[in-house]
Amino acid sequence: MKIFISADIEGVATTTLWPETEKGSEDYRLHAQQMTMEVIAACEAASEAGASEIVVRDAHEDGNNLDIWKLPENVTLIRGWSGHPYSMVYGIDPSFDAAIFIGYHSAASSEGNPLSHTESLNPLSVKLNGALASEFLLYSYAAALEGVPSVFLSGDKNLCETSKGLHPRLVTCPVKEGCGGATVNYNPKAVLKWIKEGVKTALNQDLRSALPNLPQTYELEICYKKTSDAEKFSYFPGVQKRDDNTVVFSSRDYFEVLRVISFLC
Repeated sequence: MKIFISADIEGVATTTLWPETEKGSEDYRLHAQQMTMEVIAACEAASEAGASEIVVRDAHEDGNNLDIWKLPENVTLIRGWSGHPYSMVYGIDPSFDAAIFIGYHSAASSEGNPLSHTESLNPLSVKLNGALASEFLLYSYAAALEGVPSVFLSGDKNLCETSKGLHPRLVTCPVKEGCGGATVNYNPKAVLKWIKEGVKTALNQDLRSALPNLPQTYELEICYKKTSDAEKFSYFPGVQKRDDNTVVFSSRDYFEVLRVISFLC
């Protein structure tokens, strides 16, 4: 069994404030350590469930947060950014049996995590077919485009609750919950146990029935905080301006949606 893991930091058990996610902050190292430990827990569980090969995508900021020296020997790590539209799941292809998402967070303009955003901090909201789009939604759909089912998600409680219907066999593991600018952080040691249990459960399912039916058409709507961004990006091919802050793009090809996101977000 071959498993793909994508990891972010705003949805790990310990983060609450932006400086905790940013290199150069005195607090960053502790939270990057938690990110690494949550990934290790997922890797260990995947191996125990029968995975012989695991690829981990470091998908936060500069793509250089995980401690490669601590990862199990059967793990390959993808660091940095290639520029490919698959972005946070760059490297995924049909050879993988399942995808796992660790440390993910709520979408821009949604509550549940004071660090909520989608892609960058420029959009006020990103919607796909009228629904707020989290990074998990965007890139679990990218995995599905390659025929790879997304079976496990850890992150804030709001993301876990709003994502359950996206994939037929998705197992979720809330590690914290947010209210305004505050978080209730679950015990980080307990979280590691929950992730291991959840990943084992997820991978011991019938993975053949875990793929979602992707939409036939897509409307991407991006509402920017600044009107100047909406004006600028309205000139991107195929993009139209809906109002002073909002642009839209429609396509039947989800890869084209991801390509637009890579330039507009």
